[in-house]
Amino acid sequence: MSVIHLSQTANALPQAWSSVTLAHLGHTNVKILRMDEQEYADESHPYAELLLVVNGQLNLLIHDQLMVVKTGEAYMVSAHTSHSVAHGSFGTLLIVDSVEP
Repeated sequence: MSVIHLSQTANALPQAWSSVTLAHLGHTNVKILRMDEQEYADESHPYAELLLVVNGQLNLLIHDQLMVVKTGEAYMVSAHTSHSVAHGSFGTLLIVDSVEP
């Protein structure tokens, strides 16, 4: 097993908001992505997801309420909850979610 440099891995991705899976743990994905201050469209999933800000800031909209999640903080989005990303989010985001069937 080797050390995973989260920020370096995210910064090496060809485009922002395109995640790469770092690991599968049982029925769980661990993914990383780079945020680039642009908005990301509204979405929902049949599973919960944990959004952990490795560095930077995530401006998350839940039911039109802005949740600011900063470096070292995480937000758990419940299953079937509509969420989007507001302008100004930047840095590295780690996502823990379910492996889709």
